Amino acid sequence: MHSLSAFLAPALRLSVPALAAGLLAACAPMKNPPAAGVGTAVPASKEAAPVATACPKDIEAIARCLSGQDSAGAYYLIAMPNQWNQVLVMHSHGGPTLGAPKPERAVEDLERWSIMVRAGYAWAGSTFRQGGVAVRAAAEDTERLRRIFVSQVAQPRRTILHGQSWGASVAAMGADMFGHGAVSPRPYDAVLLTSGLLAGGSRSYDFRTDLRVVYQHLCNNHPLPNEAQYPLNIGLPASAKMTGAELTARVNECLGLDKPAAQRTPEQQRKVKTIVDVIRIPASSIQSHLNWGTFHYRDVVHLRTGDASPFGNMGARYTGSPDDAALNAAVLRYKADPQALARFAEDTDPTGRIDVPVLTVKGVDDPTAFVELDAFFKGTMDRAGSGARLVQTFTQHNTHSYLSDPTYPTLMTALLRWVDEGAKPTPEGIAQQCPANEAKFGKGCAFLPAYVPKPLNSRVVDRDRP
Repeated sequence: MHSLSAFLAPALRLSVPALAAGLLAACAPMKNPPAAGVGTAVPASKEAAPVATACPKDIEAIARCLSGQDSAGAYYLIAMPNQWNQVLVMHSHGGPTLGAPKPERAVEDLERWSIMVRAGYAWAGSTFRQGGVAVRAAAEDTERLRRIFVSQVAQPRRTILHGQSWGASVAAMGADMFGHGAVSPRPYDAVLLTSGLLAGGSRSYDFRTDLRVVYQHLCNNHPLPNEAQYPLNIGLPASAKMTGAELTARVNECLGLDKPAAQRTPEQQRKVKTIVDVIRIPASSIQSHLNWGTFHYRDVVHLRTGDASPFGNMGARYTGSPDDAALNAAVLRYKADPQALARFAEDTDPTGRIDVPVLTVKGVDDPTAFVELDAFFKGTMDRAGSGARLVQTFTQHNTHSYLSDPTYPTLMTALLRWVDEGAKPTPEGIAQQCPANEAKFGKGCAFLPAYVPKPLNSRVVDRDRP
């Protein structure tokens, strides 16, 4: 990859007032999520033109790249293949990253998703104007970038809205916000959701609340007994100085996750097994989910929901431990604040009101966004009357951030054929078409056309909700 200075140079050529205004907008906490609607926060005024910048190394010979910072403060990166197929992929990234946006994020996303450019698609990705869990704002930022592309770069024949991980909820929300005649002509022809967190904030994070309380019962070091005690469902107090490294050290002290399983003490092995069996996550993902239940929870509670927590575990009955009765009697219990939950759901929960074709893919052993979330999303689409516009596919992958190179061009081809010819794809047909892409993009086809995920409550226990 080219040096970071090569990428940053275009941003630094922006006027000082404009750059300062953008950074202030990016850093400002968002106490109130945008109201539902058609994305009125996307500026209608003319945006500054993107400028040429260095492409990541693996596509520099086949594409040109453009970068900039939009009027809301989001950085963005655009890649135009030399042999463009006239289709634009608008990318909504996962995460979300906490803190102010950085241009490096867009570079990392393009590096990961260079397969789109190598397959002939133009690609555009925004860092979003702010870090943290703000779905509607991120959807607006993606739409703002699409308008920049159309007005200042090129006019695509088709535009596909792609959401990855948490970005899948951004894309699903954006397809609703900017669909139904809200923007003319229709901005997105179809939606591709990969490894998606698709049950919304009101349900997708439940198991991380469960993890916090079970971990604390077993380890009692987050917080330590001699530290100020706080409700675990707020993540951390706003004033807490704990770092990610400090949390990792505590987890390793209790669970020994930094060691091979055979080198952990019998007590550590017992605790890890209890968490794995009760929360139903692999040991390798305990740390990352605890990070989410700590630092992202703090972002949500203190910046999005008015210092009240939308997370709770009242009524949850945990099973899988050596003594379930003792576990359920001992774990701390928290009730989600009704107003906070409603506020969070308004910003993060997909509505399913999508009036264009939607294609999804999920590895059945995804350790971050459970495959059962896709079953919930199907129900959301069905309840909204959009179920006929949804096709779900599943693969034999145990990864989250990226499945395989031939997987995504296969899905894009099927999705575009659906849009252009009205030929709705089937999981069986997609599985049959994938091997043809292995000759060009390498091995990696692993579709499971007969797979049907179980309901979400088979993986994450039900609980009382306000």
